[in-house]
Amino acid sequence: MRTAADADDAATLLAAVPAGRRVALVDPRFVGHVHALRLGLTDPRFAAATVPGALTAQPEARGALLRALRRTTAAVGAGAPVVAPDTDPAPDDRTVPGRIAVALEAEGTSVKRPELGSLTATVPTDAGARATAESARAEVDDEAVRLRSAVKAHDGFFTTFAISPYSRYIARWCARRGLTPNQVTTASLITALIAAGAAATGTRGGYVAAGILLLVSFVLDCTDGQLARYSLQYSTMGAWLDATFDRAKEYAYYAGLAIGAVRGGDDVWVLALGAMVLQACRHVVDFSFNEANHDAVANTSPTAALSDKLDSVGWTVWARRMIVLPIGERWAMIAVLTALTTPRIVFYALLIGCSLAACYTTAGRLLRSLTRRASRTDRAAQALADLADSGPLAQGVAAVAPGLRGAFTAPAVALLGTLVMIGGALFLPYGSWLTVAAAAVYVLLSGLAVARPLKGALDWLVPPFFRAAEYVTILVLAARSDAPHAVPAAFGLISAVAYHHYDTVYRIRGGTGAPPQWLVRTIGGHEGRTALVAVLAAVLTHAAGFTTALTALAVAVALVVLVESIRFWVSSSAPAVHDEGELA
Repeated sequence: MRTAADADDAATLLAAVPAGRRVALVDPRFVGHVHALRLGLTDPRFAAATVPGALTAQPEARGALLRALRRTTAAVGAGAPVVAPDTDPAPDDRTVPGRIAVALEAEGTSVKRPELGSLTATVPTDAGARATAESARAEVDDEAVRLRSAVKAHDGFFTTFAISPYSRYIARWCARRGLTPNQVTTASLITALIAAGAAATGTRGGYVAAGILLLVSFVLDCTDGQLARYSLQYSTMGAWLDATFDRAKEYAYYAGLAIGAVRGGDDVWVLALGAMVLQACRHVVDFSFNEANHDAVANTSPTAALSDKLDSVGWTVWARRMIVLPIGERWAMIAVLTALTTPRIVFYALLIGCSLAACYTTAGRLLRSLTRRASRTDRAAQALADLADSGPLAQGVAAVAPGLRGAFTAPAVALLGTLVMIGGALFLPYGSWLTVAAAAVYVLLSGLAVARPLKGALDWLVPPFFRAAEYVTILVLAARSDAPHAVPAAFGLISAVAYHHYDTVYRIRGGTGAPPQWLVRTIGGHEGRTALVAVLAAVLTHAAGFTTALTALAVAVALVVLVESIRFWVSSSAPAVHDEGELA
């Protein structure tokens, strides 16, 4: 910490700080809560941030900060007082840090101004104002505010009332002992994997232990995000770990239940894979809709207006959050049913509950899309194209085919291709080359669907249709085959592919774009993998061959995807983020 005599001296001191460090400029008359300064000066997500009387800049904004400071010095004069004249129309910008923040924004540097709520942050100009500020600071316990703000603003009923009232204190305990959110996330994953192992024993004691451990894992899952918010330890790696580990925990638990059921004489692998496919398709609907409307320039949907009105009635908020069966309610249901019933009942409940939730959320998104007048941007269209995961076959068709016109053409063609593919896998004789012909039609229609930019009102449906076609085709062909362990092999394959799709989502959200094209081409794209599985089912008619082929394909996809994903996230220069996440 250095004390500057005036603005000119501050510029000299800042210039002497090594270029790779964050710097902060604080008015010496600042009065406020420590947590107000913490919010303004330590959040790693923003290149520059300010609260009244204080300003910070990350290394990438250091140059702009010095230029703004020198301009401010020139404007007010060397040796200018810490507080500028009261003629400045914006009180928060009268201080030198406030003036610099305005100058930074004028230059084009985004400056974050965090919401302080009841926290005090001000620069009093006389004794009376200082006394008032100090009184306001004394009236508010900033530690209580810090604990409250550690909890996600919008969460499910079970999480809000059954977990967060005490998990926030666990988060504070972790922070005071130097634990990081990533460490808590890893502990949550390990606990869930142990729960899956307990479920795999197939015993009642194992099922009870699995249910308890799954709830403990969920408590830790809530704690890692609360720890990140409490201690402002946000990172790109953390957001990725939190998102991918959530899926890994849930799907590993499905596998553990299926293994336990088989040990008890009840093969539920098809139900387990069906539950995973349904949940993954639900997520891609959420992701695709959100990306399509991430930067829409207008929102005049009557459905959205009705939703806002319903939000003003307290009980409807919780009812609507529970209807979608968010992760808290879903994991609580799984844990309780695991302990008290059988894996088959658990999967029946999952399939029914998630199906109803999917119908509810998708219907709402369809109504919003059909009734809103919004222009889709190039960024949204590119995000949808990336989420589509088109491989070389579909891209080749799109390159030579004329783009189909019409507001709903792209989703209609994608839906037709999906129905052809799933229908062929489901109703044609297993192993028939007609299924391969259906796959060829699917490849053609997939290319036609993405031949034009996806800017239509319902074009966000294209990626979910492709996910459903690929996942369900693999599920159906594995279930219809006579090959032993084909469905568990398909479970592994879809897990590897789903990881790739989740990874794509979080790269886009991190602002780094989709995975490189070489990766998409190497693993074939959705249409290439679907066609390959259809060919394998036709060629490998003997029992063991199909299982071996699915296993080999799963291993190959997993290795390529995981190696590239880990390389990217470990070395990523993406800005630090914190993902509040979907309720689902």
